[in-house]
Amino acid sequence: MLQPHYGEVMSDRIAPATPAHFEQIADHMARWKKSKGYPPNTWHTMARKPAVFRAYRELHAAVMMAAGEVPQGLKFMLAAVTSTAAGDGYCAAHNAENAHHIAGVALEKIRALSAFRGDAQFTPAERAALELGVAAGAHPPCVTDAHFEALKKYFSDDAMAELVAVISLLGWLNRWAQTVAPEFEPAARAFAQENLAPSGWKQP
Repeated sequence: MLQPHYGEVMSDRIAPATPAHFEQIADHMARWKKSKGYPPNTWHTMARKPAVFRAYRELHAAVMMAAGEVPQGLKFMLAAVTSTAAGDGYCAAHNAENAHHIAGVALEKIRALSAFRGDAQFTPAERAALELGVAAGAHPPCVTDAHFEALKKYFSDDAMAELVAVISLLGWLNRWAQTVAPEFEPAARAFAQENLAPSGWKQP
């Protein structure tokens, strides 16, 4: 079972962006509210630098939302597992929620994420990808050639680059969330408490 490390719950380390900041990213806020129902609270500080926020959202769209060889559901599960290994329960919860609400991964599979190694719901290809996420998310990372030897049984080089892109994107997001420590949104908290907490997740 993956056991993330959680620190104290803190908030308001950086004051939320002003209305003038949000006016510059209103299109992004509207799209995500439509697809998910609410924007993550990390955005309320990130929006203080609209150019940085837009660059992040473009990268997120290319990595997580654009069609590729890797199924979107696996991308979000990989993001959740990588975040858990990094000790970031906030991003782990959001990406597990996205795996279900955006990519349509069954709740039973989301609930089994911490036991992916032995759960029959996960294919050998998914296990190989999630193993990479565990190793890459660790501090320090402990990725070896063996991880890629396992991946090459199921993924092309282009697909493996997609997997590494997910892990790398989450490296940036994990640092942001763990450093700023945003308040946990009620919807994300409720999803995580119902579907992740039984297997070891705790509110950050």
